[in-house]
Amino acid sequence: MIEEVNIKLIIPNPSNPRIIKDTKFAKLVKSIKDFPEMLALRPIVVDEYMIVLGGNMRLKACIEAGLKRVPVIKASMLTADQQKEFIIKDNVGYGEWDWDILANQWDEHLLNDWGLDVPVFEPTLEPEPEESPVELFLIELTFNDEESRQKAYTELIEKGYNVRLSK
Repeated sequence: MIEEVNIKLIIPNPSNPRIIKDTKFAKLVKSIKDFPEMLALRPIVVDEYMIVLGGNMRLKACIEAGLKRVPVIKASMLTADQQKEFIIKDNVGYGEWDWDILANQWDEHLLNDWGLDVPVFEPTLEPEPEESPVELFLIELTFNDEESRQKAYTELIEKGYNVRLSK
């Protein structure tokens, strides 16, 4: 059950193996200031003594952002071993970003503002054989709905075309 508590009651975990520094921490603070409602959707997880099991950096950022109260979930039913496991698993990122989707369907500046480090990909041009120069053509397509756009995008990719989405 989620409850809102005085931020001063929450104790940072001294054994937390994860840190966020400098610009990434500043982005986290900014994201909390800009979208504090997200904390209710992803509350800080504490043990029965109010020591943080999940959300140490969010707690630190909430303090920096000047919040007085934050939502928490008390995980008092976990054993000591389960608490240690939770601390690690809460910070492990199993998935990978699909950079093509991010590049074509999301705003790079917003992604950066939200804390995602978007790499800069340099186009790699493979040298073409001198006998067969390739001409490149650009075609702009417009669609009335998302379903049509996605269908055309998928079909063109499947046919081997280099496709870039823009708004």
